Amino acid sequence: MQSLNLIRMTNITLHGADALKAAFRRHASGITIITGSDNGNPFGFTASSATSLGSTPPLVSLNIAQGSSSYPLMTKGRLLGLHVLGSENLDLAQRLAGPKDQRFANGYSEGEEQVPVFESASAVLFIRIREVIDVEKNAVVICDVESGMEFNEQSPITYFQRGYHQIGDRLADNF
Repeated sequence: MQSLNLIRMTNITLHGADALKAAFRRHASGITIITGSDNGNPFGFTASSATSLGSTPPLVSLNIAQGSSSYPLMTKGRLLGLHVLGSENLDLAQRLAGPKDQRFANGYSEGEEQVPVFESASAVLFIRIREVIDVEKNAVVICDVESGMEFNEQSPITYFQRGYHQIGDRLADNF
């Protein structure tokens, strides 16, 4: 039974961007970091938009703003590392969302095609960009999953209400 102090009812009608922002503040999403290499120079960013697009064939999608410093590097055929983050990776989530010159300061290993790999993550998928679809000032990046590695089993980290959270109690199984 929900505690009454957790329920807040409002009847405010919002429109456009205000409606989108208000609704998605209430939508918890998993946190990933995306890494790649541009002629040996590492790049990367934190993403809460990465999701499985399908398993036959194995595809993922992610969203990126065209104003992002990594957007020009989202080119067809480029290999990326999609790192699934856990509660022990708050530092990675914050670092790859922070200043560009600090994102790779604390070390990483290199995978195929010099893709930076952070082995403290829960897992990493190596994904190759299939298509970039520009939409207004944003883009949807569709990628083929080539391979992956599991590292550390840990509770997922999520982004909710403008902050990072650890998953709580399991409510029910879905099978």
